[in-house]
Amino acid sequence: MSGAIRLIPSGFSLIDKNWGGIYRGGSYVVLGPRKSGRTLLGLQFALEAAKGAEVCVFFTLMRPKDLMIQAASINFDIQSYMNQNLIIVVRIAPPTDIDDLYNPDDYLVEYLNDIITVVNQYHPTRIIFDELTPFIGFRNLDYLKDAFLHTLETIEEKDITSLFVIGEPATQRAQSIVDIVTNYVTAVIQLKKTDKSEDRYHGGQVVITPNVGHTEGRFTTTYQIVPNKGVTVELVPELRETSDYTFTPINQRRFDQTKIDLPSEPYAFSNIYNYNDFLLILNNQIALYKSTGQTFNLVSFKLDHSAQMKGLVTIQQLQNAVRLSTNKKDKICLIENKVIVLLVRGNTKSVMDLTVSFQNNLPNQDIRYINTVSELISIFNLEVDDKVENAENMMDLIITAENSASENYLPLSRYNS
Repeated sequence: MSGAIRLIPSGFSLIDKNWGGIYRGGSYVVLGPRKSGRTLLGLQFALEAAKGAEVCVFFTLMRPKDLMIQAASINFDIQSYMNQNLIIVVRIAPPTDIDDLYNPDDYLVEYLNDIITVVNQYHPTRIIFDELTPFIGFRNLDYLKDAFLHTLETIEEKDITSLFVIGEPATQRAQSIVDIVTNYVTAVIQLKKTDKSEDRYHGGQVVITPNVGHTEGRFTTTYQIVPNKGVTVELVPELRETSDYTFTPINQRRFDQTKIDLPSEPYAFSNIYNYNDFLLILNNQIALYKSTGQTFNLVSFKLDHSAQMKGLVTIQQLQNAVRLSTNKKDKICLIENKVIVLLVRGNTKSVMDLTVSFQNNLPNQDIRYINTVSELISIFNLEVDDKVENAENMMDLIITAENSASENYLPLSRYNS
């Protein structure tokens, strides 16, 4: 960790008042069951960064609109900060169906490595990962420890403050996984939800427990989730009450078996996104280009309607061929009869490599079939430049190219010649 270590505001009053804030370059975990306010705490953490003109990367499994609604509930206009490139939202598809892989742990490690890749792209001062639970379901716990420590130390060396959201475990194995993560971070924020239907503002008990520094020690109090405020310990007076709940240290707890956020099996990766999510990712990539000059390409594969009518290839088969031809970091979107690919590190060679690989992944490799469908599949390559304003602008260019009399879309046969 470079430079002087100092405290910065967290956005959560319990921490800021009792610890004086969080450490620049420190790492923190929010641990709790669903609906306990974990995501809101992450948004408060991000809002505090944005108000200080810091760049914050927010990894999320949520749909962009849902995240915006959550943010709006605490008077956080996240879109305005995104437009200023202060909040970078990165939607992560949860892993699914990787049990058949020879070593699923190797696949999960790639997700942890991707955090470092994104950090190197955007150079944030804070990151929030909401939530990490699906990506730490390792079979080999020693492998998890090494991979997580590598990710953590790489982030900390860049003086980036991190917040990881993890679901409260319900099994002994899930507890072992969570213990590995919580044992190596700077501090843990534990949320224990209570369910009282008569309360206007639900909440529960919050415990902040330091592992390193924060010599003021552990604090326990009641919290509520209040509209326009989020997670707060400044309770509404008529709802303040005493509680006989006592906190048991993480490594000594037994959990209610009905509460489980950690899946027993890992999930698999998908780089296919709906239109709105794809626009969000594309806007982030444009912001990266404008700040660092890192170019990228948008490649559109268009299927002639006659190809489906003749039973030669369907749009789903086209999409699958594109998916098999891309890297995990590339993003795919299906729009009517077109499959759009965002090559995050695109150039002329990578586009050519993509089209060659795509042809090799078509459903039939008979030369007569290839020659026929190569006339019915056309390609348009668009490289980002200074004229591009936003994602909608780039997508409009693709539509314009389709309707233009000029030959912007070239048949696959001619593109590879």
